[in-house]
Amino acid sequence: MGTFTERIVIVDEDDNCIGEEDKEKCHDGEGILHRAFLAMVFNGKGELMLARRSGEKRLWPGFWDGTVASHLFMGEDYEQASRRRLAEEIGLTAGEVRYLFKFHYKVGYRDKGTENEICAVTRVDGIDERDLSPAPSEISEIRTIRLDDLARETEGSRNRHEYVPWLILAVERMSEHCLF
Repeated sequence: MGTFTERIVIVDEDDNCIGEEDKEKCHDGEGILHRAFLAMVFNGKGELMLARRSGEKRLWPGFWDGTVASHLFMGEDYEQASRRRLAEEIGLTAGEVRYLFKFHYKVGYRDKGTENEICAVTRVDGIDERDLSPAPSEISEIRTIRLDDLARETEGSRNRHEYVPWLILAVERMSEHCLF
């Protein structure tokens, strides 16, 4: 049996699909620009469910992330990819997934690789965190936080190292656009 290769959508600077490539190759060296998303799941009190990335992750192991972050496969839109990974990573069958916005960022992690992504942010509301079943290979812990508290935590340099860069960028944009 051969090794499974996950192929993800690669894009140009305007988020036009130009093909697909092996996920690991997309993160090697300076990275190949590809599509990704950050699914932000909120409970009934309006708190964001943060996920601590598994220690098995190649990039940013053990860092706090939005609820689920992943990549798109050919033929998927941002909402479809969000639904797929929410089910796979936390056992959530999401009803409404709302697309909020997208942004481009590029940042390296030590000598392990680079994220070079057009990252969409999607949102799911009204979920009870007790109903979630995180996949240990993806997520080691879940906690909730109010977005305004998270914005305060991530705007100072003191705690930034605890969070993945795409979450910090997403929260900054959500704050700028009054999305919480």
